[in-house]
Amino acid sequence: MNAPSQAASQQMTMRTWALLALLGLIWGGSFFFARVAVAHVPPFTLVFLRLGLAALALHLYIRGRFGIYQALASRWREFLLMGLINNAIPHAFIFLGQTHIGAGLAAILNATTPVWTVIIANMATDDEKLSTAKIGGCLLGLAGTVVLIGPSAIGGLFGKASSVPLWALMLPVLAAVSYGLAATYGKRFRGLAPPVTAAGQLTASSLMMLPVAALVDTPWALPMPPIEATLAILALALVSTAYGYILFFRIMSEAGATNASLVTLLVPPSAILLGYLFLGETLQPADVGGMALIAAGLAVLDGRILRMKRAA
Repeated sequence: MNAPSQAASQQMTMRTWALLALLGLIWGGSFFFARVAVAHVPPFTLVFLRLGLAALALHLYIRGRFGIYQALASRWREFLLMGLINNAIPHAFIFLGQTHIGAGLAAILNATTPVWTVIIANMATDDEKLSTAKIGGCLLGLAGTVVLIGPSAIGGLFGKASSVPLWALMLPVLAAVSYGLAATYGKRFRGLAPPVTAAGQLTASSLMMLPVAALVDTPWALPMPPIEATLAILALALVSTAYGYILFFRIMSEAGATNASLVTLLVPPSAILLGYLFLGETLQPADVGGMALIAAGLAVLDGRILRMKRAA
């Protein structure tokens, strides 16, 4: 009786797909916000502001509901580890890497998260084992992401490698590995309300990043950022982080770690769509082709079309 119910809990319903698309749009927008903010705020300080403001907003939203204080008291070690591998480490690595590489290349490298999640979940769980569909779907999605960004974004990997430090290229990959670990580890929070899980990990990661930002960036000596950077930080914290993580943990609780990690494949096309709608950027044939590959990858991972064919 348990095996079928576990398998059913891993399926993506239409509601879950809608939540995943919304989360991809929200996290795609974070590239715009971060691009504005990082020009005026050092990376570690930006990470702390993003996490700290998001944690404060979630605590104001929860207002002691959902048993949050009992959860924080009894599971603080788990929240510390989750905050470290799902917030502090990946956000710091990505922001540091983007001081030397563009957002496009960072997005490509970060889009390897589902691949790492599949591998880690296969080793660490009993209900999310490797399959041909999972491997093929992740590779299709990653190929679509590369097509979307275009060859110019990865030019630093071929012929111009000397102009890009190796550590700057490795940091987004290590961030993706950290996200993969977090997606698998986060399964233990299924019994908690998504706002509690999000608030717990953000609170823990904020406390960890505060001394780092203070020692490295000395933010009190920095000039006040301009209004556009301030608005970008608020959007990054409240929309892309506070609300985004509520959606992320809700998807994880409904569809599993591997399916939740698919959001990283939706972030680059979401960024392109936002640029098309709000910045006047045009869609090229490569953009359409990349989106088609990503859609194919998601369909293979979901397996719904294959099941329908078998049933027919």
